[in-house]
Amino acid sequence: MTEKNIHDVLEQVSKGLLSPDEALGQFQNRPLGDLAQGINLDAHRLSRTGLGEVVFATGKTPAQIVACVQGLQDHGPVLATRVGNGAATALTQTFPNGHYHELSGLFALGADLGLTPPWPQRGEVLVATAGTSDLSVALEAYGCARFFGLDCGLIADVGVAGVHRLTPHLPALRAAQVVIAVAGMDGALPSVLAGLLPTPVIAVPSSQNSGNPLGGISSLLAMLNSCSPGITVSNIDNGFGAAAFAAKLLKTHPAE
Repeated sequence: MTEKNIHDVLEQVSKGLLSPDEALGQFQNRPLGDLAQGINLDAHRLSRTGLGEVVFATGKTPAQIVACVQGLQDHGPVLATRVGNGAATALTQTFPNGHYHELSGLFALGADLGLTPPWPQRGEVLVATAGTSDLSVALEAYGCARFFGLDCGLIADVGVAGVHRLTPHLPALRAAQVVIAVAGMDGALPSVLAGLLPTPVIAVPSSQNSGNPLGGISSLLAMLNSCSPGITVSNIDNGFGAAAFAAKLLKTHPAE
């Protein structure tokens, strides 16, 4: 249920068109989906938490993913993450107005995620990647931030192997309200950024690099053990989680 839906219900109550009990019934957390497929959608999550339900595609069949999107589409724009090619085919055939982006694994219906390059290099949220191989995770964070209504930019390939590449972007990074730093291997980029910026840093360890044989665990541990203050750490490859944290942070503590 969107803010407009809530406003409409309250307006009907104020005009006497709905009783308080009838309005309460519309706010209750009634399940929406096709329970025969194991689906129990949470269409009221937006009104409770400020962020609507997003479909996590991993582990679901294409039919289940399509059913989830169908169940949510009447409640506003829909986002699905970790969408593989098989599910993407089913989604794009069922929802020809939707958009699938293969590298990020995102499918959106009713929203423009701005995933086609070039990406803006400034924003209230700025995603930075250590390497080009980290782009899939970074683009998940970028696209999800855009879906949540944030002004988001992306800077790629500015890791510590050539840290001088970061210098031209420092003004934009300092101007951002939140920085999401995606890095694999030694996971050092978030520490560098937190040591240079007044901005809170959300660190995302990436497993996308073949030089990271522990599947991102070494990067995760490096970020958790950073000596630079002002860092919070997401799970491995969790660009969605980083974007969701940034959205809640900015919604509860907006810039003056």
